[in-house]
Amino acid sequence: MSTFNVPKREEVSAKNQAIFDNLEKQVGFVPNLYASYAYSENALKNYMDFSSGASSLKAKEKEVINLAVSQVNNCEYCLAAHTAIGKMNGFNEEQIIELRQGKATFDIKLDALAKLAKNTTENRGKTDADVLEHFFNAGWTKENLIDTMLIVGDKTISNYINNTVKTPIDFPEVKAI
Repeated sequence: MSTFNVPKREEVSAKNQAIFDNLEKQVGFVPNLYASYAYSENALKNYMDFSSGASSLKAKEKEVINLAVSQVNNCEYCLAAHTAIGKMNGFNEEQIIELRQGKATFDIKLDALAKLAKNTTENRGKTDADVLEHFFNAGWTKENLIDTMLIVGDKTISNYINNTVKTPIDFPEVKAI
């Protein structure tokens, strides 16, 4: 079996070194996920551009999707990272557990979003009609739906990379549910 070590700055291209330097300034460190993307000359920049693109969804709403999708895909790295980011966005521990389960009993609109993210991921994009109807009845728009699908895809890419290369977790680990 092939082993992937997290590449260090000196082991990546000059283009990726510049991105590492920027991450150090912005975040204070280079998350292991981003370093793993740097095995590719272009993947890190492409991923960062995609994941930071404009959206009709707020940061907190994106975390709802990230947590539900990462749980379905059983990505321990992303669950740890997005639990930390979810807390930064105002969710408490109990709410994060619910979001990981694909629900939000504390907020009707977020509940519909979490259910959509979970159902879409479980069904590989073939969202159940009743889940989609619940999403729209909760006040979400067609624009929100498309932006949600982009975030589901974005998170699935990261989940698959982490699960394949077994990215070492550099965020506080979370309990299995």
